[in-house]
Parts: sequence; C-alpha cells; structure tokens
Amino acid sequence: MPRLTALPEFNTLKALSAQLAQGNIAQMLATDNHRVADFTMAAAGLSLDFSKQLLNREVVAALLKLGVQAQLKQRAAALLSGKILNTTENRPALHSLLRTPKDAVVNQPTVLADKFQQVIATRAHMQYWAEAVNNKQHRGFTGEAITDVVSIGTGGSDLGPRLVTEALQPFCGDIACHYVANVDPADLQDTLAGLNPATTLFIINSKSFRTQETLSNALGARQWMQGAGASAADLSKHFLATTTNLPAAAEFGIAADNCLPLWDWVGGRYSVWSAVGLSCAIAVGWDHFQQFLDGAAAMDEHFASADIGANMPMILSLLEIWNGNFLGATNHVVLPYDQHLHRLPDFLQQLTMESNGKQVDQCGEALDYHTGPVLWGSAGTMGQHSFHQLLHQGTLACPVDFILPLTSHTDKPEQHRMLVANCLAQSRALMVGRSVEDAHSTLLARGTADPEATRLAPHLAMPGNRPNNMITMDSLTPATLGALLALFEHRTFCSGQLWGINPFDQWGVELGKEIGTDILAELSGDTHDPDLDASSAQLITRWRALQRDTESIDD
Repeated sequence: MPRLTALPEFNTLKALSAQLAQGNIAQMLATDNHRVADFTMAAAGLSLDFSKQLLNREVVAALLKLGVQAQLKQRAAALLSGKILNTTENRPALHSLLRTPKDAVVNQPTVLADKFQQVIATRAHMQYWAEAVNNKQHRGFTGEAITDVVSIGTGGSDLGPRLVTEALQPFCGDIACHYVANVDPADLQDTLAGLNPATTLFIINSKSFRTQETLSNALGARQWMQGAGASAADLSKHFLATTTNLPAAAEFGIAADNCLPLWDWVGGRYSVWSAVGLSCAIAVGWDHFQQFLDGAAAMDEHFASADIGANMPMILSLLEIWNGNFLGATNHVVLPYDQHLHRLPDFLQQLTMESNGKQVDQCGEALDYHTGPVLWGSAGTMGQHSFHQLLHQGTLACPVDFILPLTSHTDKPEQHRMLVANCLAQSRALMVGRSVEDAHSTLLARGTADPEATRLAPHLAMPGNRPNNMITMDSLTPATLGALLALFEHRTFCSGQLWGINPFDQWGVELGKEIGTDILAELSGDTHDPDLDASSAQLITRWRALQRDTESIDD
C-alpha cells in the first residue's frame, strides 16, 4: 500500500493548498449558487454538508483522484469481505459482520460464512438475556427481579456501550445500566453505592478474563455480592461474561451458559456491536438494539456501494487528509449539539487516535508526515463558554464536525430551538469571523468612543475562515446513532489507508502495561529494580512511606 506522498495527486493538492491559503470560504459560498447542493450528501438517515470547508471544486476533484489512487473502493471491499488488512496481527477486521442483517447472504469465502453463523448464534444469546432481564424472568439469589446492570470493562468495552446507553436514554426501559472502567477503587465503590446486591446483575467484559483493571473490579464486585449473603452457587445469578477464556470465568464463578464469546477479528474499539453491547441491549430492549445494528448496516451498505464522490465516509476521510496534511491542522474537534451525545468525543478519541496514532507505514518504515490528529470536543453550548475562544481567536486552526439532531426527545421545543440556533451560529461564526473594521463599528455602536474603540478593535476581531462540517439527522434514534458510529469507523479506516498505515493494531498501549506490571511488583515490595529511574524510584519510596503511616494509624 503506497504512502500518501507517493500518490500522484499529492503534489497537485500541495500546489492547490498553497493557492488556497488566502482563499475565503464565505466568499466561495456566496458566489457559487450550487455549492451547498453539490457539497451536501445523504446516507443512512444522515446528511453531511461540507460547503464550509476551505476548498473549491478543483480541490474536490483532486481529492477524489487521490482516493482513486489510494484504491479506497477496493480497500473498502477488502475490509468488508474479510481480507486480512490487519497485517501486523495477521487477521481481518470484521466488525461490520457483527451488524450484518440476519437474512444476508454471506457465503464467500466459506470462512466468512462460518464466522457469520457464530455472530447470529451470539446475537440470539444476547436477545435471550436482554429479554430475560427485561421481562423479569431472570432473578437474583433472593428471588427478586433484576433492577440494575453494572457493566465492567475498559477501553472499547466501556466507551462504546456507555456512549450508546446514554445516547439512547429516551429509549431506555426500567433497567438502569451503570458502567465501571477505572481501576481506581472509587469508580466501583461509587457505582455500587445505593444499589441492592440482590437485584444487581454484573457483566464482565474481558476477552482474556485477565485484563488487570477489569478483573480487579470484577473481584471487587464479587466480594460485594458475597458480603451481601450470596453463596458461590448464587454467583451465576448475578454474573455474565463476554470472554473467550471459559476456564478463567468458571474459576471466577461464572457458568459457561452465562458466557458470550468475543473474537480476535473484532478490535476492542469496535466491540459495541458484539456481545460487549449486551448492557445496551438490556437498557434499550432488543428491538431498539436491533435497530441500532440495522442503522450501522445501512451505512456499511452505503460505504460498499457508493462511488467515492458520493461516499460519505470517504469524503469525510479526504477532508481530514486535506485539512491535516495539506492545510496543516493537527487537531480535530467534534461538537455534538445533543446532550445525549456528550460522550461521543470520548468514544471518537479512542476510535481515531488508537487507530491512526501511528508513526510507521505498513512496512514498518518511518513516516515523514502527520497521521491521526488530536481529537477532542464536548456537547452543545458548554464548549462555547470554554474552548470556543480558542476555536474562534486562537492561533491553531481546528477543523470542526458539528453533529446536530434536528428534533428533540424533550418537551421543550423553545429551548431546543435555542440549541439549534447556537449550533448554526457557531458554524457560521467560525466561517465569517469579524474583521477589525467590523469590530471597530461594533464597539462604536455599543457606546465605546475612539480612541478606545480603535484600541480594543483587534481584541474583538476574529479571523474566520475556519473549516467545519455539519452532520445532521432528523432525530437521534437507535438507527441514526448506529449509522453515525459506523460513519466514523469507516472514515477512520479510509484515512488509515490514505496514510499507508495499519489502523487496526494498537501496540502503542502495550509498553505502559508492561512497565505497570513491574512497578506494581515494586509497590508490593516483591521486587527491586536497580535500573529504575530516579524519579519513579523516589515516588515509590514516598508511596510506601504513606502506606506505612496509614497502617500505623489504623493499628
């Protein structure tokens, strides 16, 4: 797979970016009557308007050629058909198979059909548990019905389910779902406060059943349950697991019938579509969870079939490359104007930065250009009173994705109208900015006379010309949420292909884990590493001293 800089259209785009450095988005929008229509597309219940990007039709044409040269259509087909694209771990990335409709024909190759049958069987198992809990058929060790579910995981096994459950809160039923991910004992302790052990069901999400943070919290949950009177035989009434390590789960006290599988061809950040999403299925009910899968499948179909110029994930990816590698943006901001989507930036941070935070290409050779940008953001108007200052007047140009459901699940239409107005205003303000002359006139109109108005005018001025996309949907539903997450998954994949990297491994997280194991042994007093750096060694010494002081007080 060629590097970005080796693609023939790269130099053309480099030259175009130099020409457009002084271009004006607002002027291009005002002088091209067809720009909005031509730079807007729809797919799977979503609409993308990229007319406020700093580009013209010549740039769009060149970007589409770049996508053709990078073989984005062929790479998409390879991904969806189960080809081994995760070359460093020698396996496919088949998260899209998890949301493929049950009646789909999946028979080429045979191994893919076999995997699909496993998916369908697991889906049936998930549906059984979702309905058993919601219908009050599954009961705890005292015979009482389950009222609360606590999902224990970390990384992708936490961020995805947590986001989906909160995003679909208007569709949730009577079962309250909670999430624990941090190894900090306060996370579990605070979550369990106020819950009743007799009516609480835990789901332990760990492929290996050895993940340190997850296992530590699982053991704490078991201790809490046993402290309430649950026997070893009762544990299976209160614990489910998504894992491949059945012996370890059985040793913990979870029966094989309470275990749902995970597969190595599904990365953690894509696992919400798998049995890891069971907490979501319980929270919203199986029918709504199926709609969530169907929405993602509709985006998969669009990704597979649409030409590059009409392909929403591919266009988003090409825009990311344009802004980052040609216009020099190093940040990407996601602003969902819906409180239920407030965790979306957190989810997308893992999806994009764990996937594309790479410094070598597929062959292991060092790259001489930037790959994944730093992604951040927050929901609605809260960011307007904090970091939007930087977006409007800072020296960093940060491309923005606005996410806007056009209707609300609340009964406050006037307040929702205010939210929509704020979203559209921020998008326009980023584009048009405010000149020094306009700032001066504004100050005079406010009653500030010269020379003070002249002195203050530069402080009110905003450069504008800040690129942004507007992604809208009629309503935030299970289906549109599924489509939205799949859209960003495929965008992330395409950007990886354009950069010539493998977006599916995440070995950058391994070293910290390995060192963490060694330092844990040091803190426990089991070992002493003479080669440990002085900074870490002195902090360990201080920690040990504080523990001794605490123990002496307790005694």
